[in-house]
Amino acid sequence: MNIESVAKLFGINGPLEEDEHITIGHINVTHHVKIGGSDYIIQKINKFVFKNPVALMDNIVKVTGFIKNKLEKSNSKTDRYVLSFIKAPSGNYYVIDDDGEYYRMYHYVGNAITYNVIDSLEIMERTGIAFGNFQCQLSDFDASLLSETIPNFHNTINRYKNLENAKEKDEFNRFESVKDIYNEFMSIKNTAIKMTEMYNNKELPLRVTHNDTKCNNVLFDIDTNEPLAVIDLDTVMPGLTGFDFGDSIRIGAANSKEDETDESKIFMNLDKFEAFAKGFLSKTKTSLTEKEIETLPLGAITMTTECGVRFLTDYLEGDVYFHKSYENHNLDRAKSQLLLAQDMIKKYDEMKAIIKKIVEN
Repeated sequence: MNIESVAKLFGINGPLEEDEHITIGHINVTHHVKIGGSDYIIQKINKFVFKNPVALMDNIVKVTGFIKNKLEKSNSKTDRYVLSFIKAPSGNYYVIDDDGEYYRMYHYVGNAITYNVIDSLEIMERTGIAFGNFQCQLSDFDASLLSETIPNFHNTINRYKNLENAKEKDEFNRFESVKDIYNEFMSIKNTAIKMTEMYNNKELPLRVTHNDTKCNNVLFDIDTNEPLAVIDLDTVMPGLTGFDFGDSIRIGAANSKEDETDESKIFMNLDKFEAFAKGFLSKTKTSLTEKEIETLPLGAITMTTECGVRFLTDYLEGDVYFHKSYENHNLDRAKSQLLLAQDMIKKYDEMKAIIKKIVEN
């Protein structure tokens, strides 16, 4: 189905004046379109990754509606600070074409930019402000109202079980060559699964979490670099605040790219950690529990280890989940994340001291 026909299913009629295929992002098919003088984003939802598009959209609409209501009550603008989805004549915020494909449509946020890599401490801090504000706005939202669209997504205990199962099956006879890195991951297992255990013991509350807190999921004003809306809400689910914080650190505070092979380049930048934490806590320190704040550094270790475990699991299973660019790509990713996690463990006390300083100031 062509994009103009999809727009009509949403009740948006008029000539298709522009249609730009957005290639950033590898999950959904995204188009920036101009119809009748207005700009929109139209996305085809990837049903292979997201098995329940209806529940996914229900989560997104509940969360964005909640944020929009808060902004309106405080007399704040909403058009650039939260995504605004189009309701179809059916009453749903999605449409289904003749091929059974699901689409969503929302108003385009103009004069905005995203960053794929953060080299500036100022942008790092403002990214923290954006995700912290997202958490703060949803701090009184009942997370149990949301569906778990990807079950056990950040269940680190379960991720380790998957790795152990892959090792036992060893379908591709790869384990012997990765035995050392496997043992290294197992040596830090107790640290990595601690937050999941704390949640299971009711020591940490369930929150609304974004679950993909990359810097390029924040829109910034192109002129002022003011953080605007948090985007890419497909993985919004119940979760732990520390996991959102930790994944931002894993990506944004790493000195190297995710698949770096030069070990000398793989470490966490503490200045970037502090910048993000300062921004994040400026919005959340009054809404988080003391235990949640204490576990923020542990969240960074947990998310980095978990990601490495997933890469190694995929390698042992024959590279069936993550896209690879060369033969041992997932193995290189696993090694990189392991080294990054080990560096974070070495800097754990420094991270805790930074968090304490920010909270007390």
